[in-house]
Amino acid sequence: MATDTHTLKKNEYYDGVVVDLTSKGQGVVKIDNYPFFIEGVIPGEKVHFKAIKLNKKYGFGRLIRIDESSPDRVEITDPVGRQIGTMTLQHMSYDAQLQFKQKLVRDAFYKLGGFEDIEVRPTIGMEEPWGYRNKAQIPVRDIKGQLETGFYRRGTHNLIPVENFYIQDPEIDKIIVTIRDIMREYHVQPYDEKTVKGELRHIIVKRGHYTGQVMVTLVLNRKSLRNQQAIVEEIVEQVPGLVSLVANINTKNTNVILGKENKVLWGQEHYEDEMLGLTLRISPNSFYQVNTIQAERLYQEAINAAGLTGTETVLDAYSGIGSISLALARETAKVYAMEVVPEAIEMAEHNAALNEITNATFEVGKAEEVLPKWHEEGIKFDVAVVDPPRKGLDEAFIETLVTQQPERIVYVSCNPATCARDCRLIADAGYEIQHVQPVDLFCQTTHTESVVLLTKSKAM
Repeated sequence: MATDTHTLKKNEYYDGVVVDLTSKGQGVVKIDNYPFFIEGVIPGEKVHFKAIKLNKKYGFGRLIRIDESSPDRVEITDPVGRQIGTMTLQHMSYDAQLQFKQKLVRDAFYKLGGFEDIEVRPTIGMEEPWGYRNKAQIPVRDIKGQLETGFYRRGTHNLIPVENFYIQDPEIDKIIVTIRDIMREYHVQPYDEKTVKGELRHIIVKRGHYTGQVMVTLVLNRKSLRNQQAIVEEIVEQVPGLVSLVANINTKNTNVILGKENKVLWGQEHYEDEMLGLTLRISPNSFYQVNTIQAERLYQEAINAAGLTGTETVLDAYSGIGSISLALARETAKVYAMEVVPEAIEMAEHNAALNEITNATFEVGKAEEVLPKWHEEGIKFDVAVVDPPRKGLDEAFIETLVTQQPERIVYVSCNPATCARDCRLIADAGYEIQHVQPVDLFCQTTHTESVVLLTKSKAM
């Protein structure tokens, strides 16, 4: 039974032992069974902390000092990374991070899915878990009268200037600073959220891991920049590898980064990279995994789990620009894929042609609407691969999917909680989990991806 919170006081100091980590990476310290959540600590550590907030069932503490540290503790690379929330686990050794993510997935399947005896394999990590992000979305704001690029302090919209993100491709960090300086030179006005005025809202840079090709997208609060042609010429001259410079127009008072209108200012409307030996074209609005090396490992795990022999008809739901679909198509007879974003399907079809793949069909639409239509048309899937957004699968989609009774369902997940929930529904419909394979695409953070293989029960 939890202690009466009246016996604990805000701004008082307490000592305790970290007993666990939450899914957000906060340490759990219990004082008389009342849990405090504290950032920057590791299970087993003895800590001295200040109570900064008390709720009815839990509180928050601020770490004052570590009296006994964990052997898994390492010196942090960048204090700013904790303030802006980009590297919440950087105080932990990488091996400890991988173990934490395995436990995170296992706990989700146990607590939220009710699975007790399933195989959750060790997390597949990176040899070098730094400088991996191939994409940056950087807000632009006025700080003390000067245009700055950086990131918001966690939980706020207060920009902290940052030049080195450490988990981003170092070349992307350099490009951001180059463009920032060009914008300062031409006195471009940064966007102001309060007045909804200013010219430049965000700078987005994407860089091909294998190709080195660069796409720069300038998110504007108007149709064009003052001195736009001169700015374009400067960017073209100073950014190595640039193949595409795009203006995205977003004049709405919104937290959504991209607007609906794109204008190519220079070069082409896409850049190219490679994934599992495929050449992929990527547009400004296309989803593309930010960690190319680990995405290849994730997708290869999914392909391996699919167990293809070359004769199957395969479903790929939430296909994006075709990264998984086209890799599957090389291994099997036919792939049907759907995606709600029309531009992504257009890119997927381009990518199929680019790689001379003719056995993949793409359709625009919601998965929960397209799959029933295909079912009614008599298309029967032997294997289904699903890679939904964080909210997981729609129940109507799951109902149709299990009616199809594919031999194997491969669930690629970016959210262990919704994945465990969905796998429970699939299991209740007659499927068994064979294994869960976590893969670390977001090193130094609490986010984890995983591949789940479910097979049809012999009793079905």
